[in-house]
Amino acid sequence: MTRYAVGDIQGCGRELEALLERLDFTPGRDQLWLVGDHVNRGPESLEVLRLVRGLGDSAVTVLGNHDLHLLARAFGGARSSRSDTLDEVLGAADRDTLLEWLLQRPLAHYDAARGDLLVHAGLVPQWSPTRAMELAGEVEAVLRREPRVLFEQMYGDRPDRWSEQLTGPERWRFTVNVLTRLRVCTPDGRIDLKRKGPPDRSNGSSYRPWFELDERASRSVRVIFGHWSALGYVEAHGVIGLDTGCVWGGALTAVDLDASEAPLRPVRIPCRGYQVPDDA
Repeated sequence: MTRYAVGDIQGCGRELEALLERLDFTPGRDQLWLVGDHVNRGPESLEVLRLVRGLGDSAVTVLGNHDLHLLARAFGGARSSRSDTLDEVLGAADRDTLLEWLLQRPLAHYDAARGDLLVHAGLVPQWSPTRAMELAGEVEAVLRREPRVLFEQMYGDRPDRWSEQLTGPERWRFTVNVLTRLRVCTPDGRIDLKRKGPPDRSNGSSYRPWFELDERASRSVRVIFGHWSALGYVEAHGVIGLDTGCVWGGALTAVDLDASEAPLRPVRIPCRGYQVPDDA
């Protein structure tokens, strides 16, 4: 079995099919690790959901912020955004089947035997892989039991600093924000979700890309993530970053997680560019 990790698809179905063909991906023999944001902004979110769901156990996926946005719209917790391309999913005959499948996806996946952790965005430095999985599990339980309750509380940028004393909706919101929206943070676990674009590494800023912090408790594993298209492909600091901006006209990128060579050899499919880049 070969495990291929794939970056943010965001409804770019033709590019995903071309990538799978390039990889000679075979369900049942190989496995896809998808970093989330399967849907939105690209033209084929419905086709992507059907394809990935149809792969069964050959696809390991986590939820991204756009996947949660789709679910929030379906459950009445969010309005349509100007750049949304989700109406086809919401109006499909099999929408309930697809949404129920998406609802069951985790926020994080940890393969302890191989030392790989899959998330959409990142981790604050205080979270070990085990702690991240515990916190993700708390949110997943609410998502599956009372999705409307979660979506009514999910949106917002506060609290902006991790504390074990956080409880209830504030704890859920912070966990979701870190796992699906994080780009930069401080060593003491403060996040700034408004910072986009390339990293600001000036001496005056205490915020750094989350994976560059020496103090992070997740350094014992390899973290595979997406979400940050302005970074492009990243293979450093014990992480693999795979968002290469397909929907913005970049590429859809995959790597063989089981390859022995270092650095890895990314496989890229050029994308048409369905949206104008806005560093989102």
